[in-house]
Amino acid sequence: MNKRIWWVLLAAILCYPLVTWLVLHCYQDDPSKMVWSDREAFNRKFISQLNDRSTLLQKDVIHTLGGPDITEAVKVGDDVYQLMFYRTKRSISDGITTTDECTALLFKNQQLVALDAKAINLYQEVTTPHA
Repeated sequence: MNKRIWWVLLAAILCYPLVTWLVLHCYQDDPSKMVWSDREAFNRKFISQLNDRSTLLQKDVIHTLGGPDITEAVKVGDDVYQLMFYRTKRSISDGITTTDECTALLFKNQQLVALDAKAINLYQEVTTPHA
């Protein structure tokens, strides 16, 4: 009986790294199935890894983070600008997501061009009519 316990323990110790590796490399996070606090943390972590020089496409962001919480779009000439807001910080638990609870991502022709305050400022410059 004593030998059997040692064999089971050894098998468990050897299987643990394999199972851990499989979960970390094969399991994909799905933001749509996360509770709001986990989704915010997931969004914050992903967005914090981006910068203005990231060559990221809009479809890749949507694939990773899911649909945006708030979005605005405008076509200026031949260019399409889309400002997407992802919630990264909840301020009031009222069930309504506002832009101050989000981080903004600006896409020009589906290519990431700006983040956060810079994205909002650039979008406002583009959408403001010049006299």
